[in-house]
Amino acid sequence: MEYQDILFDLDDGIATITMNRPEKLNAYTTDMGEEVTHAFRETQRDPEVSAVILTGAGKAFCAGADLEHLKAHEQGKNVAKGPRLGEEDFLRKLPLEICDFPKPVIAAINGHAVGVGMTMAMPCDIRIASEDAKLGFIFGRLGILPGLGSSHLLPQLVGMARAQELVLTAKKILGREAAEIGLVNKAVAKDEVLNVAKAMAREMAEVDPIVLAYAKRSLYYGGSHSMAEAMKNEQRQSTLLKAERDAAKEAKAK
Repeated sequence: MEYQDILFDLDDGIATITMNRPEKLNAYTTDMGEEVTHAFRETQRDPEVSAVILTGAGKAFCAGADLEHLKAHEQGKNVAKGPRLGEEDFLRKLPLEICDFPKPVIAAINGHAVGVGMTMAMPCDIRIASEDAKLGFIFGRLGILPGLGSSHLLPQLVGMARAQELVLTAKKILGREAAEIGLVNKAVAKDEVLNVAKAMAREMAEVDPIVLAYAKRSLYYGGSHSMAEAMKNEQRQSTLLKAERDAAKEAKAK
């Protein structure tokens, strides 16, 4: 697939997917969504990829949906090239695929991330934001609800009270405040966002990828089940992990 709205780079096992509509602050379109989805699926299949970073070109991460594009879709225009807005895999399938993704995924939020720009970062394993970036779940002002699984993920990250505050006020907060409440892992200077993300990705790449995959799976399970169920699952996953690592060693030895 030849990309028009994203850039793709693979360097030393770290794949970087960059939304590339800087003149529109990387505002989301279905075409962009299709390309991001395709790139993620390709990185999952590529054994050379150890971690994935999602970021934006220019001043923003993603400033929400492209309103002109949205209006055209509502009028039945510009739909010949792909699915209608709201029916694309990016919105319906990719969030679940990222949560189940066997490799670490880091959102490098280099600038403003509002609306879908914020919800697309939620399924990522790690979020690194610019201190001065404006982040917001502004859907209420648009007369719509947050999507991409954010109604599940947001309360898990910040707690129900803060999730309600962010969604019901539809306000924007700065990256440094987002770090304070746990919405993002770290807030750093704008020009350091991608560097910090890459450094963390390299740390993760030093761990056996089989272990990373099972660790992610175990954490997602444990986060939504009781402690007793989580402990039973840890035992199951540990047994499966050992078997897969042993099989990999045997295959490598032949």
